[in-house]
Amino acid sequence: MKESPVLERNVIGKKTSIVGEINSEGDFRIDGFLEGSIRAEGRVIIGKEGKVKGLIECMNADIEGAVSGNISVSDMLTLKSTAVIHGDVIIGKLTVEPGASFNATCGMKGMVKELKEDGSKKIKEKTA
Repeated sequence: MKESPVLERNVIGKKTSIVGEINSEGDFRIDGFLEGSIRAEGRVIIGKEGKVKGLIECMNADIEGAVSGNISVSDMLTLKSTAVIHGDVIIGKLTVEPGASFNATCGMKGMVKELKEDGSKKIKEKTA
């Protein structure tokens, strides 16, 4: 049997500061300040006034605020026009709105696709 995903959403408010490590099975929104790391199995959202100094690891991320540190997103990283990123980034897919500041070393996780040629042979192609 497959476990159902956790649908909870956690929030760090605008006037809240946290130093330490956060682990979550659900989604997480940061409108305050985090110095440390956040690991979430869902989506991490950094609000317009949110700031993170440290590590972010998650499935998807939407960033409007500032991040200084390493980001590892297994699926989609979306940078809004107000985002400011400094650090190392490893992602599956990337979307950047005009105006975002993206000063990072960026690597895309390689994905292997199987292509069928003439219906009989399978060819493996590595994509970025």
